[in-house]
Amino acid sequence: MKLICNRAKLVESINIVSKAIGSKTTMPILECCLLTAADGGFKLMANDTELAIETHKIEADVQEEGSVALDSRVFFDIVRRMPGSDIAINVDEKRLAVIKSDKAEFKILGMNPEEFPALPEVEKINDISLPSAELKNMIRQTIFSVSQDISKPVLCGELLEIDRDYVKLVSSDGFRISLKKYNFKGNADNEVKVVIPGKTLGEVGKILTADDESVTKLYIADKHILFETQNCTIVSRLLEGNFINYDRVFTKEGETIIVVDRTSLLESIDRASLISRDTKKSPVRLRMEDGCIIVTSNTEMGAAYEEVVVEQDGPDMEIEFQPRYLTDALKVIDDQKVIMEFTSSNLPCIIKPEGSEDHIYLVLPLRMRR
Repeated sequence: MKLICNRAKLVESINIVSKAIGSKTTMPILECCLLTAADGGFKLMANDTELAIETHKIEADVQEEGSVALDSRVFFDIVRRMPGSDIAINVDEKRLAVIKSDKAEFKILGMNPEEFPALPEVEKINDISLPSAELKNMIRQTIFSVSQDISKPVLCGELLEIDRDYVKLVSSDGFRISLKKYNFKGNADNEVKVVIPGKTLGEVGKILTADDESVTKLYIADKHILFETQNCTIVSRLLEGNFINYDRVFTKEGETIIVVDRTSLLESIDRASLISRDTKKSPVRLRMEDGCIIVTSNTEMGAAYEEVVVEQDGPDMEIEFQPRYLTDALKVIDDQKVIMEFTSSNLPCIIKPEGSEDHIYLVLPLRMRR
């Protein structure tokens, strides 16, 4: 294999595929990146058997076709630190790769490309096309409540639900639920419900562009999902198991409903958390009365008290939360006014933007301390 390409474009592709490099593996080939040169361009691919990413063709002067698997950490570090604007890569029959740029030269020994796991096959039929910026935003507004508890594997992913008129992403860690809905005229023949690993969606969210013109295509098979973006192809396994029945928890309207300025409440809760060394063990208390939320926190270090003006409909209410569960939701809502619905001190709170039912959060309270 012999080629010359632009270093900046190669670094851009490296940054994409690096997200699928195997870190804790006993198979050295999974720590490699596969380089393939053919047809006037070349591609990079990484595959940790759970997630695989292959770039679209990188523009290059391919003088000799071929392929090689190179240690990704070494290869990536070399390319990122090369001095020149172009890079020449020459691989001989013994898989010795010579990498040159300007007056710098490195030699690294590659591995057999035939040992590298192939991209999982997903038939490209019945695609679901979504604006990349919208999908990126849906991931941003739900990914934080994916569970990290591997004893409940299905909650370590997000439910992707697709109908002819909408697509939803839903995540839950058992203490909260995040739901984002996007209405569109799709081309899905049947209702689709699959669970995508949180790791996959986190990396997809980083790769997707916010360009309004960009479109991402989704193809779904029995055990895999394929994302085709403007830069690369991403294939991930799907998680098995039944996701929680989230619909029934959003049906009942709260008895106490408030409308509050999102930024004011977010900053107030952040300040109340300052006097705690461990916010997981030190809840914030919200008391709704007389047209305001009183935000308090009492810890071994001291106490905090602040009032935030609200519009209130319903009886006064007092309830406690783990502060991060509230701030995580408030940070990703883009609207300035939010609605919060409360039923009692031991039942979940619903948070959503004012005037929208397409973006909803549910947060479980903590047991009230007397």
